[in-house]
Amino acid sequence: MTKGYQKPATLEDVPWHFCPGCNHGIVHRLCAEVVEEMGMQSRTIGVGSVGCGVFSYDYFNFDGIGPSHGRAPAVATGVKRVHPDKLVFTYQGDGDLAAIGTTEMVHSAVRGENITIVFINNTLYGMTGGQMAPTTMLGQVTTTTPRGRTVQQAGYPFKVAEMLASIEGSAYIARGAVFNPAQVVKTKKAIRKAFECQMAGLGFSLVEVLSACPTNWGMNPLQSLKHVQEKMVPVYPLGEFKVVTERSIE
Repeated sequence: MTKGYQKPATLEDVPWHFCPGCNHGIVHRLCAEVVEEMGMQSRTIGVGSVGCGVFSYDYFNFDGIGPSHGRAPAVATGVKRVHPDKLVFTYQGDGDLAAIGTTEMVHSAVRGENITIVFINNTLYGMTGGQMAPTTMLGQVTTTTPRGRTVQQAGYPFKVAEMLASIEGSAYIARGAVFNPAQVVKTKKAIRKAFECQMAGLGFSLVEVLSACPTNWGMNPLQSLKHVQEKMVPVYPLGEFKVVTERSIE
């Protein structure tokens, strides 16, 4: 019998701890597979910020650094400038990246830093109780918006990929999802492109991944995947928003 699917060496041999139906495990695996396929295990440094992403250190079998809340892009910038031959990426959720970490994210792109951000968007604060995040959709019920998010009280959802695509220093910006096998394959390709973009020295790259949070959404795993496809994708369209293939730096 041929074994067609096995754990990459870039993942530790430990059980997953995430909630049933959580998509973090899928995205962890995609990042690990790409690092292994690129032959970069010994040259990769992950920066997993505060939130559910902080547990990445338990699973990734390569070097990692723990930053303060929201500061992962700043830490990654320092690491990459000291070690330009390394593959340096941050792994961040929307509560971390799009709220307290907005400044670090935006100015890393403005400076064209050769780092990659893997951005998990589940439209709320997953670790701390399901509160509203900048990415929470209009009408969405959270623990701090029990009647649904409204424009009058909280403004509009923050569309990170679209904003970063308009910044000159960004080189590759994409949004994927993992609600079915076809989307998992596309998202893995986007992560690979982002990592290759970084190693080619083209500038800042980010891959946003629409992800399910069944526990805080009050859904079962299958319902949550359907929610991503039917409710999130219309608000956060999938695809590549910016692709730079060459750059001249004056």
